[in-house]
This record gives sequence, C-alpha cells and structure tokens, in this order.
Amino acid sequence: MERCKGEDHNNPKNVICKQALTRFNDLLNEVSKPHILYKKCIYMSLIPKFESMDRKILKEELGILKHRPPRPSIQCVSYSNYLSYFWANDNVTREYLGIKKGSVDEWIRCHDNDLPYTKDIKSSIQYHHNVTLNGYRALVYSGDHDTVLPFLGTQTWVRSLNYPIVDDWRAWHVDGQSAGFTVAYGNNLTFATVKGGGHTAPEYQPGRCSAMFRRWISNMPL
Repeated sequence: MERCKGEDHNNPKNVICKQALTRFNDLLNEVSKPHILYKKCIYMSLIPKFESMDRKILKEELGILKHRPPRPSIQCVSYSNYLSYFWANDNVTREYLGIKKGSVDEWIRCHDNDLPYTKDIKSSIQYHHNVTLNGYRALVYSGDHDTVLPFLGTQTWVRSLNYPIVDDWRAWHVDGQSAGFTVAYGNNLTFATVKGGGHTAPEYQPGRCSAMFRRWISNMPL
C-alpha cells in the first residue's frame, strides 16, 4: 500500500514494491484462485497404459490436435472444462452446430496471447455509467470466494459511480439462509455477493445464482 502507489503491478520499478508483490503472489499461489476453499488443481500427464488408447480414439474422433489440453484430476472443478475441449472438437458436435468442415480450425477454450487483437479499453466503468444513467437496470454480482476478480474490487468500482444508496447493505436469503449480501443504488443499479461463489459464481453456486437472477429479472428486491 505504501510502496506500490502508481506502480505497474506487472512490472514495478520500485524495488520494495517488487519484493512485496513477489511475496504476495507467492502466498496467493498457495490457494485455488477461482475459489479459495477448493483444491488447487494439479494437472497430470496421461496414464501410460491408457495413452495409446486415448491417442487412437482422439485421432479417429477429432483428428490431430494441435493444442491438446493438460488433464486435471477428475476431482477438480476444471475437469468439465477439459471435457468441453473434446466435446467442442468432436466431428458430430460440429456437424450438429452447422460448422462447415474445414472452415474452422480446432476449438481452444483459453488462448494465450495468440489472438489477433489488442486491448485498448483499460476500464469499462464509463460504459456502466452511461448505461445506468440512460435508465437501464443493472445487476452486478461477485462470488465472495474468488481471488481472480475479488468482490472488493467490484464493490470499489461500483461505489466509484457515486450513486445514492436506495437499499443499504444487507443479507439476501435463499430457503431462510443468507445467500450473500446486497446493496441497491440509484439509477437501478444492484450489487450483490454470492456466498460460497467462485470466479464463475453460477458454476459454484447454481441454486443461489438462479434465485438471485429470477428475483432481479422479475424486478423484485433480492
């Protein structure tokens, strides 16, 4: 807080700031960033006795994969992401989706700096400001166990809009139990946290997120 003001956190010039960030990131790497209470996912190579079989099946069903994903433990939440890669590249899936053969290369869930675009919007706050000032209702929510985009960061930019509070910070409930906390602002803006939610809150707490959305879309208070 003292040494990193105004510094680029990815490449700080202040030596003490750099040391502090390195220490901070080392500690943060001890937990699962998308959800701090979940197991930190460990990726594994193929089991030798299944490797030849896997390769045969993949070659027949998917052709030669250029970007084969690492395989996580089946106990990891991200295992479904791993499976989605094979589902999306399956010839039958592509046929049903109407993708013409040869028109699209293999599907990759997460690209690593290899897409032809540049990031030129450093902040989207002004867009949120314009949309809400024009009368559009908005629900902004965050899982409270996410460290990829922590809810405190989301809460900070929401507060920076300086809208008046209409319904102050309170718990919202599902089945008589706290499901998170919420605050309603002027210009039809609602902010909510989802208890037990991770980076993709509906993935970790589908029931609570469904209840939250159903109430909001019906123009009901959370």
